[in-house]
Amino acid sequence: MKILVAGATGVIGRSLLPILVREGHEVIGMIRTEASKSVISEMGASPLVADAIDRESVIAALREARPEVVIHQLTSLSSYNLEDNARIRTIGTRNLVDASQAVGVRRMIAQSISWTYEPGNHPATEEESLDVEAPQPRKRTVDGVLALEQAVAEMPEYVILRYGLLYGPGTWYDRGGLIAEKVRRKELKATEGVTSFLHVEDAARAAAAALEWPNGPVNVVDDEPAPGTEWLPFYAATIGAPEPDIQEGSNRGERGAANAKARKDYGWKPLYPTWREGFPASLQM
Repeated sequence: MKILVAGATGVIGRSLLPILVREGHEVIGMIRTEASKSVISEMGASPLVADAIDRESVIAALREARPEVVIHQLTSLSSYNLEDNARIRTIGTRNLVDASQAVGVRRMIAQSISWTYEPGNHPATEEESLDVEAPQPRKRTVDGVLALEQAVAEMPEYVILRYGLLYGPGTWYDRGGLIAEKVRRKELKATEGVTSFLHVEDAARAAAAALEWPNGPVNVVDDEPAPGTEWLPFYAATIGAPEPDIQEGSNRGERGAANAKARKDYGWKPLYPTWREGFPASLQM
């Protein structure tokens, strides 16, 4: 197929493009600046410059590319800025969906997240609602996710990938990443809040597999949702950081997510079934 990947130089895009190329697809990597063209070409794809926030730029790019499928991996994760990411999810997604519909794209696969479900006492399934009554600042993230998912659902065919918290090369949880530095400075406390993780390579492989998945949202997370009292000391030890302090309680919605649909219904098999294997494989020197 002819596939356009928006956000092609992001942490997932850099793993996804080579997979799609190896599978024999014609791949176009949509990027924001001319400087990234060589990166896309080196991965065997064709670069296409467009700013996702600029509506006319996106429409022009899609008219030039005429893809059969659009894979939406747009994020703004270079700094911890919830407003920028919400803007990408709302405006960037709206532009991408409108441009796709204008040129007759039938299928879109989009990156969402799995930690915006309403509060509960067990890992969330796809049938449960998003946390639409959340207070700020959580509400900003939930609203951005809701806008993204509602826009993508306007496509004739769509898969919404509700990813777990990403770790691996280039992420905040990489050895030199934002979270790793906070842990080294003992700025993060191990709480009872539950997190579902996902290695970036497994995120990319799921996006490629979703070319064949049915419409709707799907949690793409590893097999072991875990409280911070379990995963954070393990993570700290893996990167050689001091043991974190323990703090009772959790934040709203920290419940993790269940991957039964991806695993059992769709046959998705992660390379790293849990963070217990994935952290050492990704983070040790």
